[in-house]
Amino acid sequence: MDKIRIWVENLISLTGIEGDAVQVVRHILLALAAFLLAMLAGWLCRRLLVPLVLKLTAKTEARWDDILFNERVLVSACHIVPAIVIWQLLPLVFYQYPTLREVLTRATAVYITVMSVRTAFVFINSFRDFDDGRRTSRQQYLYSFMGVLKIIFGFIATIVVISIVADRDPMKLLAGLGATSAVLMLVFQDTIKGLVAGIRLTNNDMLHVGDWITVPKAGANGIVEEMTLTTVKIRNFDNTIITVTPQTLVDDSFQNWIGMQESQGRRVNRKVFYDFRGIRTIDEALRQRLVEKKYFKDEDIKEGDVNMTLYRKYVEQWLRSNPLVNTDMTLMVRQLEATQSGLPVEFYFFLHEKTWVEHEHQLADIMDYIYAITPDFGLLVYEQYPEQAGGK
Repeated sequence: MDKIRIWVENLISLTGIEGDAVQVVRHILLALAAFLLAMLAGWLCRRLLVPLVLKLTAKTEARWDDILFNERVLVSACHIVPAIVIWQLLPLVFYQYPTLREVLTRATAVYITVMSVRTAFVFINSFRDFDDGRRTSRQQYLYSFMGVLKIIFGFIATIVVISIVADRDPMKLLAGLGATSAVLMLVFQDTIKGLVAGIRLTNNDMLHVGDWITVPKAGANGIVEEMTLTTVKIRNFDNTIITVTPQTLVDDSFQNWIGMQESQGRRVNRKVFYDFRGIRTIDEALRQRLVEKKYFKDEDIKEGDVNMTLYRKYVEQWLRSNPLVNTDMTLMVRQLEATQSGLPVEFYFFLHEKTWVEHEHQLADIMDYIYAITPDFGLLVYEQYPEQAGGK
Protein backbone atom coordinates (compact mmCIF):
# COMPACT_ATOMS: atom_id res chain seq x y z
CA MET A 1 0.00 0.00 0.00
CA ASP A 2 3.00 2.34 0.60
CA LYS A 3 4.02 1.88 -3.04
CA ILE A 4 0.46 2.69 -4.11
CA ARG A 5 0.53 5.80 -1.95
CA ILE A 6 3.81 6.91 -3.57
CA TRP A 7 2.35 6.23 -7.00
CA VAL A 8 -0.74 8.29 -6.12
CA GLU A 9 1.45 11.16 -4.89
CA ASN A 10 3.36 11.15 -8.19
CA LEU A 11 0.14 11.00 -10.16
CA ILE A 12 -1.28 14.01 -8.29
CA SER A 13 1.90 16.00 -8.84
CA LEU A 14 1.77 15.26 -12.53
CA THR A 15 -1.80 16.54 -12.78
CA GLY A 16 -0.80 19.87 -11.26
CA ILE A 17 -3.30 19.77 -8.42
CA GLU A 18 -2.20 21.96 -5.50
CA GLY A 19 -3.42 23.20 -2.12
CA ASP A 20 -6.11 21.57 0.02
CA ALA A 21 -7.43 19.66 -2.97
CA VAL A 22 -4.34 17.43 -2.93
CA GLN A 23 -5.33 15.85 0.37
CA VAL A 24 -8.89 15.18 -0.77
CA VAL A 25 -7.84 13.72 -4.13
CA ARG A 26 -5.17 11.59 -2.42
CA HIS A 27 -7.68 9.96 -0.08
CA ILE A 28 -10.21 9.43 -2.84
CA LEU A 29 -7.63 7.68 -5.02
CA LEU A 30 -6.31 5.61 -2.10
CA ALA A 31 -9.85 4.58 -1.15
CA LEU A 32 -10.54 3.65 -4.76
CA ALA A 33 -7.32 1.61 -4.89
CA ALA A 34 -8.24 -0.18 -1.65
CA PHE A 35 -11.72 -0.93 -3.01
CA LEU A 36 -10.29 -2.34 -6.25
CA LEU A 37 -7.80 -4.50 -4.33
CA ALA A 38 -10.62 -5.83 -2.15
CA MET A 39 -12.75 -6.66 -5.17
CA LEU A 40 -9.78 -8.34 -6.84
CA ALA A 41 -9.17 -10.45 -3.74
CA GLY A 42 -12.83 -11.51 -3.66
CA TRP A 43 -12.80 -12.33 -7.38
CA LEU A 44 -9.62 -14.41 -7.08
CA CYS A 45 -11.12 -16.25 -4.13
CA ARG A 46 -14.31 -17.12 -6.03
CA ARG A 47 -12.69 -17.86 -9.38
CA LEU A 48 -9.49 -19.62 -8.31
CA LEU A 49 -9.67 -20.81 -4.71
CA VAL A 50 -13.24 -22.18 -4.76
CA PRO A 51 -12.79 -24.30 -7.96
CA LEU A 52 -9.44 -25.54 -6.64
CA VAL A 53 -10.92 -26.71 -3.33
CA LEU A 54 -13.90 -28.32 -5.10
CA LYS A 55 -11.55 -30.24 -7.41
CA LEU A 56 -9.46 -31.43 -4.48
CA THR A 57 -12.49 -32.66 -2.54
CA ALA A 58 -13.92 -34.33 -5.65
CA LYS A 59 -10.77 -36.41 -6.06
CA THR A 60 -11.05 -37.93 -2.59
CA GLU A 61 -13.16 -41.02 -1.97
CA ALA A 62 -14.62 -39.60 1.22
CA ARG A 63 -18.07 -38.03 1.04
CA TRP A 64 -17.83 -35.77 4.09
CA ASP A 65 -15.41 -33.29 2.52
CA ASP A 66 -17.68 -32.85 -0.54
CA ILE A 67 -20.56 -31.99 1.79
CA LEU A 68 -18.80 -29.83 4.38
CA PHE A 69 -16.67 -27.91 1.87
CA ASN A 70 -19.36 -27.47 -0.73
CA GLU A 71 -19.72 -24.48 -3.01
CA ARG A 72 -22.21 -22.68 -0.73
CA VAL A 73 -19.76 -22.69 2.19
CA LEU A 74 -16.79 -21.60 0.10
CA VAL A 75 -18.65 -18.78 -1.67
CA SER A 76 -19.98 -17.52 1.66
CA ALA A 77 -16.44 -17.53 3.06
CA CYS A 78 -15.22 -15.60 0.02
CA HIS A 79 -17.57 -12.74 0.92
CA ILE A 80 -15.42 -12.13 4.02
CA VAL A 81 -12.15 -11.75 2.08
CA PRO A 82 -12.83 -8.26 0.58
CA ALA A 83 -13.86 -6.95 4.00
CA ILE A 84 -10.64 -8.25 5.55
CA VAL A 85 -8.62 -6.49 2.85
CA ILE A 86 -10.49 -3.23 3.47
CA TRP A 87 -10.05 -3.61 7.24
CA GLN A 88 -6.29 -4.02 6.82
CA LEU A 89 -5.94 -1.09 4.42
CA LEU A 90 -8.09 1.47 6.25
CA PRO A 91 -5.24 2.70 8.54
CA LEU A 92 -3.10 3.33 5.47
CA VAL A 93 -5.85 5.07 3.49
CA PHE A 94 -7.36 7.38 6.11
CA TYR A 95 -4.22 8.01 8.16
CA GLN A 96 -5.01 11.73 8.22
CA TYR A 97 -8.68 11.29 9.28
CA PRO A 98 -8.61 9.25 12.49
CA THR A 99 -12.30 9.75 13.30
CA LEU A 100 -13.47 8.60 9.87
CA ARG A 101 -10.96 5.75 9.98
CA GLU A 102 -12.31 4.61 13.36
CA VAL A 103 -15.94 4.66 12.16
CA LEU A 104 -15.14 2.75 8.98
CA THR A 105 -12.98 0.25 10.88
CA ARG A 106 -15.83 -0.53 13.28
CA ALA A 107 -18.36 -0.84 10.44
CA THR A 108 -16.02 -3.21 8.60
CA ALA A 109 -15.47 -5.25 11.77
CA VAL A 110 -19.24 -5.55 12.23
CA TYR A 111 -19.59 -6.72 8.61
CA ILE A 112 -16.82 -9.29 9.07
CA THR A 113 -18.49 -10.59 12.24
CA VAL A 114 -21.92 -10.89 10.61
CA MET A 115 -20.56 -12.59 7.49
CA SER A 116 -18.44 -14.96 9.59
CA VAL A 117 -21.52 -16.05 11.52
CA ARG A 118 -23.43 -16.41 8.25
CA THR A 119 -20.66 -18.65 6.92
CA ALA A 120 -20.76 -20.66 10.13
CA PHE A 121 -24.52 -21.12 9.69
CA VAL A 122 -24.05 -22.26 6.09
CA PHE A 123 -21.35 -24.68 7.22
CA ILE A 124 -23.59 -26.07 9.98
CA ASN A 125 -26.49 -26.45 7.54
CA SER A 126 -24.23 -28.51 5.29
CA PHE A 127 -24.57 -31.35 7.78
CA ARG A 128 -28.16 -31.71 6.57
CA ASP A 129 -26.79 -33.24 3.37
CA PHE A 130 -25.79 -36.29 5.40
CA ASP A 131 -29.52 -36.96 5.90
CA ASP A 132 -30.61 -40.15 4.13
CA GLY A 133 -34.35 -39.61 4.60
CA ARG A 134 -34.75 -41.37 7.94
CA ARG A 135 -32.52 -40.08 10.69
CA THR A 136 -30.83 -42.38 13.15
CA SER A 137 -30.48 -41.40 16.79
CA ARG A 138 -26.92 -40.26 16.11
CA GLN A 139 -28.07 -38.05 13.24
CA GLN A 140 -30.83 -36.54 15.35
CA TYR A 141 -28.34 -35.79 18.10
CA LEU A 142 -26.26 -34.04 15.47
CA TYR A 143 -29.25 -32.00 14.30
CA SER A 144 -30.05 -30.97 17.86
CA PHE A 145 -26.42 -30.00 18.41
CA MET A 146 -26.51 -27.98 15.18
CA GLY A 147 -29.43 -25.98 16.53
CA VAL A 148 -27.56 -25.33 19.77
CA LEU A 149 -24.46 -24.23 17.84
CA LYS A 150 -26.52 -21.74 15.83
CA ILE A 151 -27.92 -20.24 19.01
CA ILE A 152 -24.44 -20.01 20.55
CA PHE A 153 -22.88 -18.45 17.45
CA GLY A 154 -25.74 -15.99 17.10
CA PHE A 155 -25.48 -15.02 20.76
CA ILE A 156 -21.70 -14.54 20.60
CA ALA A 157 -21.99 -12.54 17.37
CA THR A 158 -24.54 -10.23 19.00
CA ILE A 159 -22.20 -9.62 21.95
CA VAL A 160 -19.25 -8.97 19.63
CA VAL A 161 -21.23 -6.54 17.45
CA ILE A 162 -22.44 -4.62 20.50
CA SER A 163 -18.90 -4.49 21.90
CA ILE A 164 -17.56 -3.19 18.59
CA VAL A 165 -20.20 -0.48 18.28
CA ALA A 166 -19.92 0.54 21.93
CA ASP A 167 -16.11 0.14 22.00
CA ARG A 168 -16.28 -2.12 25.04
CA ASP A 169 -14.54 -5.32 26.03
CA PRO A 170 -16.84 -8.23 25.04
CA MET A 171 -15.79 -10.17 28.14
CA LYS A 172 -17.08 -7.38 30.36
CA LEU A 173 -20.38 -7.44 28.48
CA LEU A 174 -20.62 -11.19 29.00
CA ALA A 175 -19.92 -10.74 32.71
CA GLY A 176 -22.66 -8.14 32.92
CA LEU A 177 -25.18 -10.56 31.43
CA GLY A 178 -25.12 -12.61 34.63
CA ALA A 179 -27.67 -10.24 36.12
CA THR A 180 -30.00 -10.74 33.19
CA SER A 181 -29.70 -14.52 33.03
CA ALA A 182 -33.22 -14.95 34.40
CA VAL A 183 -34.61 -12.85 31.55
CA LEU A 184 -32.62 -14.87 29.01
CA MET A 185 -33.92 -18.12 30.51
CA LEU A 186 -37.45 -16.80 30.15
CA VAL A 187 -36.89 -15.74 26.53
CA PHE A 188 -35.29 -19.05 25.52
CA GLN A 189 -37.39 -21.35 27.68
CA ASP A 190 -39.11 -22.97 24.69
CA THR A 191 -35.76 -23.61 23.05
CA ILE A 192 -34.31 -25.10 26.25
CA LYS A 193 -37.37 -27.30 26.81
CA GLY A 194 -37.35 -28.32 23.17
CA LEU A 195 -33.68 -29.25 23.37
CA VAL A 196 -34.21 -31.38 26.46
CA ALA A 197 -37.32 -33.02 24.98
CA GLY A 198 -35.51 -33.62 21.66
CA ILE A 199 -32.65 -35.30 23.49
CA ARG A 200 -35.13 -37.52 25.32
CA LEU A 201 -36.83 -38.45 22.05
CA THR A 202 -33.56 -39.38 20.35
CA ASN A 203 -31.89 -40.93 23.40
CA ASN A 204 -34.80 -43.37 23.74
CA ASP A 205 -35.01 -43.84 19.95
CA MET A 206 -38.64 -42.76 20.03
CA LEU A 207 -38.90 -40.76 16.83
CA HIS A 208 -37.17 -40.23 13.47
CA VAL A 209 -37.85 -38.28 10.31
CA GLY A 210 -39.94 -40.49 8.04
CA ASP A 211 -41.83 -42.23 10.86
CA TRP A 212 -45.59 -42.57 10.71
CA ILE A 213 -46.98 -41.31 14.01
CA THR A 214 -50.38 -40.57 15.51
CA VAL A 215 -50.78 -37.80 18.07
CA PRO A 216 -54.42 -37.85 19.25
CA LYS A 217 -54.17 -34.65 21.28
CA ALA A 218 -52.90 -32.65 18.30
CA GLY A 219 -55.08 -34.42 15.73
CA ALA A 220 -51.97 -35.54 13.85
CA ASN A 221 -51.83 -38.75 11.82
CA GLY A 222 -49.09 -38.79 9.23
CA ILE A 223 -45.39 -38.78 8.40
CA VAL A 224 -42.76 -36.81 10.33
CA GLU A 225 -41.15 -34.45 7.82
CA GLU A 226 -38.89 -32.35 10.01
CA MET A 227 -37.55 -32.31 13.56
CA THR A 228 -35.93 -29.25 15.09
CA LEU A 229 -35.17 -28.04 18.59
CA THR A 230 -38.59 -26.50 19.03
CA THR A 231 -40.90 -28.14 16.48
CA VAL A 232 -41.82 -31.46 14.91
CA LYS A 233 -43.55 -31.06 11.54
CA ILE A 234 -46.03 -33.80 10.60
CA ARG A 235 -47.70 -34.11 7.20
CA ASN A 236 -51.09 -35.76 7.62
CA PHE A 237 -52.39 -38.16 5.01
CA ASP A 238 -54.80 -35.45 3.81
CA ASN A 239 -51.67 -33.31 3.10
CA THR A 240 -52.39 -30.89 5.92
CA ILE A 241 -49.36 -30.07 8.06
CA ILE A 242 -49.44 -30.04 11.84
CA THR A 243 -46.58 -28.67 13.94
CA VAL A 244 -46.16 -29.85 17.51
CA THR A 245 -43.41 -29.27 20.04
CA PRO A 246 -41.09 -32.08 21.18
CA GLN A 247 -42.30 -31.29 24.68
CA THR A 248 -45.85 -32.25 23.62
CA LEU A 249 -44.67 -35.63 22.37
CA VAL A 250 -42.71 -36.28 25.55
CA ASP A 251 -45.40 -35.14 27.99
CA ASP A 252 -48.34 -36.78 26.18
CA SER A 253 -48.68 -40.15 24.49
CA PHE A 254 -48.22 -40.67 20.76
CA GLN A 255 -48.27 -43.77 18.61
CA ASN A 256 -45.31 -44.60 16.36
CA TRP A 257 -46.05 -47.09 13.59
CA ILE A 258 -42.42 -47.71 12.66
CA GLY A 259 -42.50 -51.13 14.30
CA MET A 260 -45.30 -52.16 11.97
CA GLN A 261 -43.57 -50.57 8.96
CA GLU A 262 -40.40 -52.53 9.61
CA SER A 263 -42.14 -55.80 10.51
CA GLN A 264 -43.15 -58.62 8.17
CA GLY A 265 -46.84 -57.78 8.31
CA ARG A 266 -49.55 -55.41 9.42
CA ARG A 267 -51.97 -56.52 12.09
CA VAL A 268 -55.67 -57.16 11.65
CA ASN A 269 -57.78 -57.29 14.80
CA ARG A 270 -61.49 -57.44 14.02
CA LYS A 271 -64.23 -58.39 16.44
CA VAL A 272 -67.63 -59.66 15.27
CA PHE A 273 -70.65 -60.28 17.55
CA TYR A 274 -72.77 -63.38 16.86
CA ASP A 275 -76.34 -63.98 17.99
CA PHE A 276 -76.62 -66.62 20.73
CA ARG A 277 -79.81 -67.91 19.14
CA GLY A 278 -77.82 -69.22 16.19
CA ILE A 279 -75.32 -71.24 18.21
CA ARG A 280 -76.32 -74.94 18.37
CA THR A 281 -75.08 -78.46 17.91
CA ILE A 282 -74.80 -79.89 14.42
CA ASP A 283 -77.88 -81.69 13.10
CA GLU A 284 -78.01 -83.89 10.01
CA ALA A 285 -79.21 -81.13 7.67
CA LEU A 286 -76.39 -78.78 8.71
CA ARG A 287 -73.87 -81.63 8.47
CA GLN A 288 -74.92 -82.36 4.88
CA ARG A 289 -74.71 -78.69 3.95
CA LEU A 290 -71.19 -78.28 5.33
CA VAL A 291 -70.04 -81.43 3.53
CA GLU A 292 -71.72 -80.47 0.22
CA LYS A 293 -70.10 -77.02 0.28
CA LYS A 294 -66.76 -78.68 1.04
CA TYR A 295 -66.15 -76.90 4.30
CA PHE A 296 -65.44 -80.24 5.96
CA LYS A 297 -65.34 -83.94 5.12
CA ASP A 298 -68.04 -86.13 6.62
CA GLU A 299 -65.61 -87.93 8.92
CA ASP A 300 -64.31 -84.61 10.29
CA ILE A 301 -67.68 -83.76 11.82
CA LYS A 302 -68.40 -85.65 15.00
CA GLU A 303 -71.65 -86.03 16.83
CA GLY A 304 -72.19 -83.22 19.30
CA ASP A 305 -69.98 -80.72 17.48
CA VAL A 306 -71.13 -77.10 17.75
CA ASN A 307 -71.51 -74.97 14.66
CA MET A 308 -69.55 -72.11 16.21
CA THR A 309 -66.65 -74.46 16.94
CA LEU A 310 -66.57 -75.70 13.35
CA TYR A 311 -66.91 -72.13 12.11
CA ARG A 312 -63.89 -70.96 14.09
CA LYS A 313 -61.81 -73.95 12.98
CA TYR A 314 -62.70 -73.49 9.33
CA VAL A 315 -62.03 -69.74 9.27
CA GLU A 316 -58.65 -70.24 10.94
CA GLN A 317 -57.68 -72.95 8.44
CA TRP A 318 -58.85 -70.77 5.56
CA LEU A 319 -56.77 -67.85 6.82
CA ARG A 320 -53.69 -70.07 7.05
CA SER A 321 -54.13 -71.10 3.44
CA ASN A 322 -54.69 -67.54 2.23
CA PRO A 323 -51.55 -66.18 0.46
CA LEU A 324 -52.35 -62.65 1.65
CA VAL A 325 -51.92 -63.69 5.28
CA ASN A 326 -48.50 -63.98 6.93
CA THR A 327 -48.74 -67.34 8.68
CA ASP A 328 -45.31 -66.88 10.31
CA MET A 329 -46.89 -64.34 12.65
CA THR A 330 -49.69 -64.75 15.19
CA LEU A 331 -52.94 -66.05 13.70
CA MET A 332 -56.01 -67.09 15.67
CA VAL A 333 -59.79 -66.98 15.72
CA ARG A 334 -60.83 -66.87 19.36
CA GLN A 335 -63.96 -66.51 21.41
CA LEU A 336 -64.13 -63.60 23.86
CA GLU A 337 -66.24 -63.13 26.95
CA ALA A 338 -69.97 -63.16 26.25
CA THR A 339 -71.84 -59.85 26.30
CA GLN A 340 -75.45 -58.76 26.19
CA SER A 341 -74.83 -57.80 22.58
CA GLY A 342 -73.94 -61.31 21.51
CA LEU A 343 -70.91 -63.58 21.53
CA PRO A 344 -67.77 -61.73 20.35
CA VAL A 345 -65.35 -63.63 18.12
CA GLU A 346 -61.98 -62.03 17.41
CA PHE A 347 -60.16 -62.51 14.11
CA TYR A 348 -56.49 -61.81 14.79
CA PHE A 349 -53.90 -62.16 12.01
CA PHE A 350 -51.32 -60.24 9.95
CA LEU A 351 -51.33 -59.34 6.27
CA HIS A 352 -48.16 -59.15 4.21
CA GLU A 353 -49.32 -55.89 2.68
CA LYS A 354 -48.55 -52.87 4.87
CA THR A 355 -49.48 -50.03 2.53
CA TRP A 356 -52.59 -48.39 3.91
CA VAL A 357 -54.87 -48.50 0.85
CA GLU A 358 -53.94 -51.99 -0.31
CA HIS A 359 -54.04 -53.30 3.24
CA GLU A 360 -57.58 -52.03 3.74
CA HIS A 361 -58.76 -53.52 0.43
CA GLN A 362 -57.32 -56.94 1.24
CA LEU A 363 -58.75 -56.80 4.75
CA ALA A 364 -62.19 -55.95 3.36
CA ASP A 365 -62.04 -58.90 0.91
CA ILE A 366 -61.19 -61.32 3.73
CA MET A 367 -63.87 -60.04 6.07
CA ASP A 368 -66.46 -60.05 3.26
CA TYR A 369 -65.85 -63.76 2.79
CA ILE A 370 -66.05 -64.42 6.53
CA TYR A 371 -69.38 -62.60 6.70
CA ALA A 372 -70.67 -64.39 3.58
CA ILE A 373 -70.09 -67.94 4.89
CA THR A 374 -71.64 -67.22 8.29
CA PRO A 375 -75.20 -68.36 7.28
CA ASP A 376 -73.82 -71.64 5.89
CA PHE A 377 -72.88 -72.60 9.45
CA GLY A 378 -76.30 -71.67 10.77
CA LEU A 379 -74.92 -68.61 12.55
CA LEU A 380 -76.27 -65.09 12.71
CA VAL A 381 -74.33 -61.85 13.09
CA TYR A 382 -75.89 -59.98 16.00
CA GLU A 383 -78.03 -56.97 15.11
CA GLN A 384 -79.54 -54.60 17.63
CA TYR A 385 -82.96 -53.38 16.57
CA PRO A 386 -84.45 -50.07 17.71
CA GLU A 387 -86.86 -51.72 20.13
CA GLN A 388 -83.94 -53.65 21.68
CA ALA A 389 -81.86 -50.50 22.02
CA GLY A 390 -84.73 -48.74 23.75
CA GLY A 391 -85.25 -51.59 26.21
CA LYS A 392 -88.63 -52.70 24.79
